Amino acid sequence: MSDTHGTNSSIHDVSYGADVSTDGQLRLCGDIRAKRTIELGLFGAVPNCIALAQHGARSIAVDPSADSITAARRAADVAGVAVEFHTGDIADLGFAMSSSLDLALCVYALGRDDDYSRLFRQVHRILKPEAGFVFCSEHPAAAIFDGENPTAQRQYGSRSPAIGELVMALQRANFAIDTMYELSSVRRPRAIAPTALLLRARKLGS
Repeated sequence: MSDTHGTNSSIHDVSYGADVSTDGQLRLCGDIRAKRTIELGLFGAVPNCIALAQHGARSIAVDPSADSITAARRAADVAGVAVEFHTGDIADLGFAMSSSLDLALCVYALGRDDDYSRLFRQVHRILKPEAGFVFCSEHPAAAIFDGENPTAQRQYGSRSPAIGELVMALQRANFAIDTMYELSSVRRPRAIAPTALLLRARKLGS
């Protein structure tokens, strides 16, 4: 798990990485009070599912690591919030009813060789119509360069999917992207490429 930002010592914002803007600044998750949300893959020293619960959501989380789930349960207890935890593949969402959730959040949970299309189809199934899917991954250009070195070191898309691949996979799963950010590191403002690709897509259809 990586670091997250907090609005104060106890209430945390949804994090998209230790050195990029938080959702408190970007506001992709929207008003989640009394909404049903799911975090697909735990992310953050204080996981995002706990931040969502602290902001009033009825929070669910799924992660393949039993150890991560155990640590997140302890963190939820410390934070004094209720989170429904499930251990398993983040695309195995049979425990969630169709069209039952208001927000899905997936931050740095998938690698280059994972089945994005399967995950997107499952997320589409569990979300309510027009509900948001907030997805964040390493920017595919980030792997090309090392910091401020302008010489290309690797091929575009070698470590995470190209932007076009993600857009097409979301469209095939019947999502419409309404917001996209290419986030740069606040600690390395002179870096050649953005650090993170962050987008929000809305579920189309039923």
